[in-house]
Amino acid sequence: MNALAKPLDSARLLADLIAGKYPDARGRFGPFGGRYVPETLIPAVERLERGVREHLHASEFQAEFTGQLRSWVGRPTALTFAQRLSDLWGAKVWLKREDLAHTGAHKITNAIGQALLAKRLGAKRIVAETGAGQHGVASAAACARLGLPCTVYMGAIDMERQAPNVGRMRLLGATVVPVTSGDQTLRAAIDEALRAWVADPTETFYLLGSAVGPHPYPYLVRELQAVIGREAREQILAANGALPDALIACVGGGSNSIGAFHAFVPDATVEILGIEAGGRGSGLGDNAATVSHGTPGVLHGTFSMLLQSDDGQIQETYSVSAGLDYPGVGPEHALLGAIGRVNYTTASDEEALAAVETLSRYEGILPALESAHALAGAQRWARANPGKTILVCLSGRGDKDLATLLKMLVKPERA
Repeated sequence: MNALAKPLDSARLLADLIAGKYPDARGRFGPFGGRYVPETLIPAVERLERGVREHLHASEFQAEFTGQLRSWVGRPTALTFAQRLSDLWGAKVWLKREDLAHTGAHKITNAIGQALLAKRLGAKRIVAETGAGQHGVASAAACARLGLPCTVYMGAIDMERQAPNVGRMRLLGATVVPVTSGDQTLRAAIDEALRAWVADPTETFYLLGSAVGPHPYPYLVRELQAVIGREAREQILAANGALPDALIACVGGGSNSIGAFHAFVPDATVEILGIEAGGRGSGLGDNAATVSHGTPGVLHGTFSMLLQSDDGQIQETYSVSAGLDYPGVGPEHALLGAIGRVNYTTASDEEALAAVETLSRYEGILPALESAHALAGAQRWARANPGKTILVCLSGRGDKDLATLLKMLVKPERA
């Protein structure tokens, strides 16, 4: 399927989204979302949905979740004004510092929330997938914190380029399973985690790392990560006296970005930009820019935008960033793009690498390659909008990318 069945009423869909009508009873965000899973998984998914309804917004769960975020994750994360970067770009640049969260990225917020839910649902073991390794590390840490066995599936290619995170997962007590099938990256890792869940849907809990997958996962992940946007909105109003002119985050599957965007969607004065992995070009197989270059279809249990051929075959993606290297995107992002509330654009590998150098040398902050895509997009927006205020979600720190960065950016010093 390469087009939606009928034109969208963008104004109505946005109003319904702001009013909290999505996801609806079918797990849909407008035309996107839903649940496309094997019959063997229906009981497990329905049990999860019941658990989400019962526990997620209950006062007891929220008290425990908030307590873990404050005492263990390190929330609220800081809001940093980037003075030297602002001078360089000609705009006021604020950074929401998810790189300062425990384990080095936003992923830990979702991981501890889902692990707490898993315990309430009586799960005996956790399975998870990971691309850049940050969700795997976060899952391993959360499971260690709560005393749950954890198995993480990771593509063989990603294991090679994210070796430090593989070591961290194992030190935290997780079993890391290399995935050598398919494209050997995040997509293949999700396939294997789903297979493990199908094999034992009663005692296994699938701790999904992004705002993708069958309902209720996109909703669950958004609700857990929405703390990013709530914190950032309160912080920038206190520090800046006004909302930003633009909010910018990187988008792969879309968990950090939907968490950052959600609180700002009703604010019509705030332009929202999602920056996807432009890789090495616009051709199929040269990028991971799903909203920018994709078409509608079904992947991993949800109807969303995908990178696929004309006959519906999912295509391999490419990005220097393992965490953005996925051929789909969360269904809420698909809706936000379709109705024009969020402007999804791309940043190339080259632009992202340059952004790593810039932030490191001007602000003393080494960003993850994923976050660097958001910075590259922010730089372009700043040049087109001098003097404006930009809020960038800095989703993670770049320690995990050192092998790639040293190879691509650091030249040996001459004797």
